Amino acid sequence: MCPLRALAWLNALAGRAGLLLAGERGRLAPWLAVAMGAGILVYFGLRQEPSGWTAALAPALILVAVLVAPRAPHAGWAIGLLGAGALGFAAAAWHAAAAPPLATPPRGAVMLSGIVQDVDLLPEGRRLTLSEVRFAPDDPPQPRSFRVRLRANDPAQTAPGDRVTVRALVRPPSAPAYPGAWDFQRAAFFAGQGGAGFAIGPAEVITTGGRARPLSGLRSTLEARVTAVVPGPAGAVAAALLTGGQSAIPRPDITAMRDAGLAHLLSVSGLHIAIVMGVSFFVVRLLIACWRWVALRVDGKAWAGIAALVAGGFYMVLTGSQVPMQRSFATAVLVTIALLTGRQAISLRSLALAAAAVMLLSPEALLGPSFQMSFAAVLALIAGWEALKAPMARLRGDGAWWRKGLVFGAGLLGTSVLAGLATAPFGLAHFGRLQWYGVAANAVAVPLTSMLVMPAGMVAAALMPFGLEGPALAIMGWGCEAVLAVAREVAAWPGAAQVARPIPAWGLVATGFGMVWVCLWRLPWRWFGVPVLALGLASPVLHRPPDLFVSGDARLIGVAADGGFWLQRQSGASALTRDSWLRTHGLTEAQPLPATGTVAVGSIACTPGACRLHDRPEVVLLRRDPPDGYCGRAALLVSAEPIRGRCAGSQVLDRFSVWRNGPHAAWFDSDGVRVLSDRAWRGTRPWVPPPPVPRSREEAPPAAVE
Repeated sequence: MCPLRALAWLNALAGRAGLLLAGERGRLAPWLAVAMGAGILVYFGLRQEPSGWTAALAPALILVAVLVAPRAPHAGWAIGLLGAGALGFAAAAWHAAAAPPLATPPRGAVMLSGIVQDVDLLPEGRRLTLSEVRFAPDDPPQPRSFRVRLRANDPAQTAPGDRVTVRALVRPPSAPAYPGAWDFQRAAFFAGQGGAGFAIGPAEVITTGGRARPLSGLRSTLEARVTAVVPGPAGAVAAALLTGGQSAIPRPDITAMRDAGLAHLLSVSGLHIAIVMGVSFFVVRLLIACWRWVALRVDGKAWAGIAALVAGGFYMVLTGSQVPMQRSFATAVLVTIALLTGRQAISLRSLALAAAAVMLLSPEALLGPSFQMSFAAVLALIAGWEALKAPMARLRGDGAWWRKGLVFGAGLLGTSVLAGLATAPFGLAHFGRLQWYGVAANAVAVPLTSMLVMPAGMVAAALMPFGLEGPALAIMGWGCEAVLAVAREVAAWPGAAQVARPIPAWGLVATGFGMVWVCLWRLPWRWFGVPVLALGLASPVLHRPPDLFVSGDARLIGVAADGGFWLQRQSGASALTRDSWLRTHGLTEAQPLPATGTVAVGSIACTPGACRLHDRPEVVLLRRDPPDGYCGRAALLVSAEPIRGRCAGSQVLDRFSVWRNGPHAAWFDSDGVRVLSDRAWRGTRPWVPPPPVPRSREEAPPAAVE
């Protein structure tokens, strides 16, 4: 193609793109938030930290976009996308650089001291979040916080601000269960946490009344007052709705809420803040209207909106400023401003602004299920309302009472269906489960929460300073009991929660991009996002999970074969790691590898000395046999103990391997075995601990305990 023809072709293409973008007027700005998210994903996808000069790209590109936009709006928008992506990248890098360095807790039990920041109620006992932790009296305070679970019968009366000392065993955050799994160390790094552990002795309060997090004392007081009036699981749920802490809810009830599709009610978010702000707005405006002198001199709507924002902000801080609350409050601020100025209250632009604000404040939140499910649900609801606004208006008709009832029922059903469909892929990606009866459960539980539980909770909170909260809390407890009854009933239905292979990371990106493409655009080219969305949803079938897993301490070795999963488990192995491996293959049960005799299970053959896990290529799990008889013959030798010496002709995956490079995964192919370590997958990032070093050159890493 000659240069002139190529130039003409590019010019025609640019003209066509300009016409399409002109038809999407008003839909271009939300894509800046999408570009910002893409920049954050690029940062977290790197294997090493970027150079410092990359931070200068964002302001330069944004400046160019501002200068170009007045003359060429579409070109300015395109450059703005690059600038927004660079801004997201730079924000993530800045937050990582500003975070405190990693902590290194002692290996053994230690008498530590620290200031209590939060007290979390557990089904059995309490858990303390400690700051300014010292592992020895002369040590400087640690820059990161630590969580310590007290013994169930610990008599110490701890409160936020107290300095306590306790003998405990503390460990740094765990590595991912396998390369590519959820990164606990990254989450803890950005949360400012240095580790967690459990007490092996009683806690002792040294001093009282010190510094604590804002409202942490009030949060603990609220939890204690609520659970005193409403005992049991209902009280734990009521406390969670008022304070955001879910740790006291028994695991069976959390499982029932999750399987029934009601887990979102426990995570304080848009529904809860909408109730708090809506009730506050109504009460303040009613009080102003009842006071004639004030009603004639002030704008009741404006003052009620300000009061609602104050109540919503206080509720957000009280419940820990979780990501759904940040999104909801940011959206609520925009909605309130729009109502007060006569503008459209809920729009894609307001959602994009809320997403951009959250990503700038907490870029790492983009990787978590809370952010993804929260924004996906609201995006689907806004786009669905735009598409169904005309049919709903026709259904409303002349406004007869029965038509209003139909509109209300259709709206409730449509909201549950849209939100459920939008969040299902992200729930599948992170939890490996699908809830089929969430619409039925939400149809009962959401009105209960909106009309009974949360209003009663607000009245109780308002009456607590006067000690009159008992009746309101009792009503709130009845509502929570009813919600739990709905969750238990629906979760018990056949096939309520189905385990399925999760969507891999690349499939989740495709799903999210396809959903955004369909929801943000207005013209028919929006449907080009459907194939991308379908590809993401089909990714579990296209993605091949590992055939072999070895945990970071080698206490757990798992192999998938013949449609099942087999484990070699030693004492102290992590159940969380095991569940993560099973979830990767869409399974719930695992079988132990035979330990005695000569046994063949499908393609696996075991003797007391070794197990042959795969034939071609040959993969052998060593137990008691020496490696000499397998070196050069087996493609991969796996062992929970160190394999000392060289093993020519075979790859070795042993206790030394995981000690140095973390958990490993392997794939068996006809042409060989591919082994991947967690360190090779994550690279050298600020949240990845450096390679361990033996205490001396002569000292080897500790072997796994039998």
